[in-house]
Amino acid sequence: MPEIQNLLGFALIALGMVLTPGPNMIYLISRSICQGPGAGLISLGGIAIGFVCYMVSAALGITALLLAVPFAYDVLRFAGALYLLYLAWQAVRPGGRSIFQVRDLPKDRPRKLFAMGLFTSLLNPKVAILYLSLLPQFIRPEAGNVLAQ
Repeated sequence: MPEIQNLLGFALIALGMVLTPGPNMIYLISRSICQGPGAGLISLGGIAIGFVCYMVSAALGITALLLAVPFAYDVLRFAGALYLLYLAWQAVRPGGRSIFQVRDLPKDRPRKLFAMGLFTSLLNPKVAILYLSLLPQFIRPEAGNVLAQ
């Protein structure tokens, strides 16, 4: 079982990343404005399933990697930290452009809204980075089963 400090730390960082604007947030805002809160909630369901897919994939991949290569944990942590620093630089460097663009969106059915939310989440690099580079920072191999953590 993960320690409460690790759970709180991961939850706080995840909340910060989820609340910052990105493809998922822009998609949810645009659908909610164009089609109402119901469409936004359906889209949010697809995005949440995408988060779960990444979390399970990351946990399975990290577990397999740690079983195969003894020092992989340290390499994975270091690589994840470097990648997060790179992303931070990309976010604050001069010359960035706005991702917001005003346009009309067609009304879609619930199934399409859910699928678009799912694929927006699965194709969102920020979500992949969150789980693949941040998750290893909170895993302790000496604490037992890595997959359970």
